[in-house]
Amino acid sequence: MDKPEIDFPGGDAPDELVIRDIVVGDGAEAIPGATVKVHYLGVEFSSGDEFDSSWNRGESIEFPLRGLIQGWQDGIPGMRVGGRRELVIPPHLAYGAAGGGHRLSGQTLIFVIDLLDVR
Repeated sequence: MDKPEIDFPGGDAPDELVIRDIVVGDGAEAIPGATVKVHYLGVEFSSGDEFDSSWNRGESIEFPLRGLIQGWQDGIPGMRVGGRRELVIPPHLAYGAAGGGHRLSGQTLIFVIDLLDVR
């Protein structure tokens, strides 16, 4: 799959995690606590500005779910390898309230995640 495009959503940011499958994969299923290999793109809900993308680095990334923000820990399980999923993650499941010390604190974030492998 190619790098995804994220349309600027507009409207009010959600208060809870929103999960939307763009492509449903048919490979192994990610479970809580799994190690996942993904390509991803992240943008700020408020502006649509991209803040991070594994696509721009030209390589996927692999990490254990338990080390990630809560929105990923809650939003990736159930995904299958080969799938592409959009997560809209409110601040309390991302980097916390504004003033929390992270440059994305207080932001609702949108990620599009391609699940490449799970173990």
